[in-house]
Amino acid sequence: MLHLEGPLLSVDVSDCSTATVDIDGILKRFIGGRGAAVRLAHERIPFDADPFGPENSLFFTTGPLQAAPMAFTGRTNATALSPLTDGLHSSNAGGYLSRALHATGYGAIEITGASDELLAVHVSDEGVEFEPVPELEAATVSETTDAMDDRDYGDEQVAAIGPAGENLVRFASVMTSEHRAFGRGGLGAVLGSKNVKCLTFEGDTDREIELPDAAGEITREAATDDHIMKTQGTAFETEWVNDEFSLPTRYFERTEFDEGVEGISGDRVEEKKYDTATCSACTFACKLPTRDEDTGLETEGPEFETVFSFGSNLLVDDVVDVMQSNDLCDELGLDTISAGVTIGAYLDAEGGFGDADLVHELIRKIADREGDGDLLAQGVDRCAPELGVENWTVKGLEFPAHDGRVCHGLALSYAVSNHGADHMYSAMNIYDYFQADEPETVEGKAEILPEVENQKAVNDSAILCRFSRNYVLETWDGEDHRDRYTTLLEADYEELMSVGTRVVELERHFNNQRGRDRADDGVPYEIPGIEGAIEEYYERRGWNTDGTVPDERIQSNG
Repeated sequence: MLHLEGPLLSVDVSDCSTATVDIDGILKRFIGGRGAAVRLAHERIPFDADPFGPENSLFFTTGPLQAAPMAFTGRTNATALSPLTDGLHSSNAGGYLSRALHATGYGAIEITGASDELLAVHVSDEGVEFEPVPELEAATVSETTDAMDDRDYGDEQVAAIGPAGENLVRFASVMTSEHRAFGRGGLGAVLGSKNVKCLTFEGDTDREIELPDAAGEITREAATDDHIMKTQGTAFETEWVNDEFSLPTRYFERTEFDEGVEGISGDRVEEKKYDTATCSACTFACKLPTRDEDTGLETEGPEFETVFSFGSNLLVDDVVDVMQSNDLCDELGLDTISAGVTIGAYLDAEGGFGDADLVHELIRKIADREGDGDLLAQGVDRCAPELGVENWTVKGLEFPAHDGRVCHGLALSYAVSNHGADHMYSAMNIYDYFQADEPETVEGKAEILPEVENQKAVNDSAILCRFSRNYVLETWDGEDHRDRYTTLLEADYEELMSVGTRVVELERHFNNQRGRDRADDGVPYEIPGIEGAIEEYYERRGWNTDGTVPDERIQSNG
């Protein structure tokens, strides 16, 4: 089985010390990326750790495919104990960071401890430099990136937090290439709790791998495919999801935004796109450099989830206003989904739907923890009781746009996901949208869900972008490409699914040790048959009826 190579570099910022650890056995069993990081976190983060405490660790990992000049490989994984969900959480970001991290020669990089002074941590294949950067206190992401550029680190080498991370906003993101986010789960606040403003990565380690002909086929097809994402990104989904399924509107009160959806549609985003952009080595080029000539605003996006969170769900119907929200979140270091949904909770309680100026003011207040922003910085799960509104989260993670109320396989996946309401954890919405005979039923979906989760865990370990699906695994309408998948990763399909099982079970076991069990598996709305489907899911996973993983399975997972 193809796997990453290299030791763990453990960086303790408490005393600016480092250590290297042989993790070859872990990499052979978990490939790299999310899998290796989850295995390391399970071993090295105490089960009773405080997410903001020095004993929490943040792991950065790439996978073996980051050594390959192939489309859909420009991504990096980050894993830590989440301050938002209080469980283990992994997020991955695009851009160009993966190649810089890969060139350091390490199999994983751990940031642990907590510094007494604000630091930039410079990691290279020759060692680690700890640079005090008091002048970057409260700096935005672009200001921090520019400061690193002055030190000869390009934006493709930098992972940074904004003021939100420094101020421990529970849904703060880590940003790279200025606009690419390790968004969900608040990993930026973990870095902030360690008083680390940014990391840079560089090196000359050459770990190129020989890939089969399938890699070239994937790259050519990605380059030549006339896909609408190349002009509209994921924003192409906006009107289609609104018309055919559900576009959550007015803090989830409604499932359509007919009166305003045209103003935030993919067509409107495409009108603002002025250039082509991509991630490292990728020929698909689905990113969205956008500009509004009237205001001079330049940003990247918005993608579909941001169109929902700062558009329909707040009754904002002007794409430029959504672009502004997106840009503020990128600059201040905030996850756009959690930020927009949390602001929606506030507007539901206090009024102001459709007021884009108020929305932009609240974004800034959240990042600075000023006034009402101090409460909202805790996220919906913690602030909903005080606001007196519905709690639209699962396990503390705010809902994305893809709506389990009409896609019941997705609702089931939200209910049992180790991350909570993370549509990327299983991408079960793809099955409900394109392959299910009936999206509004859980019947038959507990049978499918474990395999779908396992696939995504393997992809995040390799690391493969989720948009590679049509070219690497299977198309939306079910055309099989698994021969490419297994050829790329040099393993048969069942062996790969076993890796996915190990990753999911270690995540679940870690969260079990923090008190999570069946009582936490559910959604805040009624789905017929979901309790039986959860039971069936546990049975198919081989777990206990209370949603915990048997100890013997964890022992067999190493």
